[in-house]
Amino acid sequence: MFHAPMLVHHLLGLRFGHPIYLFQQIGSTNEEARRLAEGGGQEGLIVVAEEQTAGRGRAGRKWITPAGSAIAFSLILRPPLPPARAARLIMLAGVAACEAIEQTTGLRAELKWPNDVLIAGKKVAGILSESAVLGDQLEYAVLGLGLNVSFAPLAAEVDFPATSLQAEAGREVDRLKLLRAILTGLEAHYPFLMDERLYQNWRARLAMMGRPALAHTESGAHRGRAEGVDADGALIFRLDSGEALRLTAGDVRLRPI
Repeated sequence: MFHAPMLVHHLLGLRFGHPIYLFQQIGSTNEEARRLAEGGGQEGLIVVAEEQTAGRGRAGRKWITPAGSAIAFSLILRPPLPPARAARLIMLAGVAACEAIEQTTGLRAELKWPNDVLIAGKKVAGILSESAVLGDQLEYAVLGLGLNVSFAPLAAEVDFPATSLQAEAGREVDRLKLLRAILTGLEAHYPFLMDERLYQNWRARLAMMGRPALAHTESGAHRGRAEGVDADGALIFRLDSGEALRLTAGDVRLRPI
């Protein structure tokens, strides 16, 4: 189990991860981080939980985190970004999570647009970015990550096949080492949020590009292919009819056929 002195020691030298708020059990790390951000919490503040009882994914979906089985944290950022470029934060978290997984386990990690991390085609992590706007830029952003280390939800509990790092690697995975690797990656890429290289790195990791898929939107299910993504993180989806849709994250779900 994580303990505060242990976390402080293992995250020495990093700007992201200080101060640390550690909870053995909490409803949602994102909710707590948002509360702290509203109260003036500094950039780099992190909320870590051993167990989440009301963790959320995109569109309010549940993210299950039994005690000691995952990495669940939320990080406060205060980036000088206009709201229209907020998807860059999802790119940042996706790239950092994939790199950390590969460094610590040797497993190949991919991304499913817009905010899931995959191992062998199965979901191992989800990213949730929430922000507040002040004037023409973000006042703050809370970047949440839930990563299955030794536990994967049952198929009936999630909307996409899930797995864990331990199941895929066939061995135990050091959560402290993994957490440090993720935060190190976030900190390293953060100054380059608007850099073309971050976008290209993120785009190169996207699974399902060019494959038949269903895009579930508010207007219904659309059959076609994920053709590409633009620099603002929107998905270009080519319908079987030939029409191209530009889809932003919102409540769009992309499923392979």
